[in-house]
Amino acid sequence: MFITLEGPEGSGKTSHIPYLVEFLREQGHIVFPTREPGGTSIGEQVREILNDLKNTEMIPRTETLLFQAARAQFVEEVIKPRLTDGEIVISDRYADSTIAYQGYGHQQDLVQIHALIEYATGGLLPDLTVYLDVEVEVGLKRKKKDDEWNRLDAYTVEFHRRVRSGYLKMAESERWVVVDASRGWDEVQENLKEKIIERLKGDE
Repeated sequence: MFITLEGPEGSGKTSHIPYLVEFLREQGHIVFPTREPGGTSIGEQVREILNDLKNTEMIPRTETLLFQAARAQFVEEVIKPRLTDGEIVISDRYADSTIAYQGYGHQQDLVQIHALIEYATGGLLPDLTVYLDVEVEVGLKRKKKDDEWNRLDAYTVEFHRRVRSGYLKMAESERWVVVDASRGWDEVQENLKEKIIERLKGDE
């Protein structure tokens, strides 16, 4: 099963994944956690370029294509082999991030964005996408407290509002479930566990 966690900046995705992985392993599942961009040696190098605050001259098309390059390697090297072996793959972001950030955020052509994603992923979609929702201002305030403020975080508040709006539109699909990430960490974690277990039982 392929599970992805999505959300705007400061939604808490990254902090929740290790505990979800531990929980699922206790249930007897083989679980592989990973992240985007990254997950491979090539992907981590691309991640550094994308996140570097010095790369202010990067245009949206370049940003979009770099994400797809990292994603193509990620799918073939990591996700597909793990899924073939029957593992649960949990990824901190995946292709929906490109639709939200480079599509809705940068207001690029969504048809072209979808075509690029299709090419990069070979059409591989998650079985479940959990969207952690939080107000933009709250999320950015949280993010500023950590040490990982990056080039995408530094975009305007208006950009991040478009990203969140895009996520909420996508989350109307049956593949998605929405978790209110504005609540306390423990409450969010329990809700995440419930949503994932519910979907796993439905696939049995």
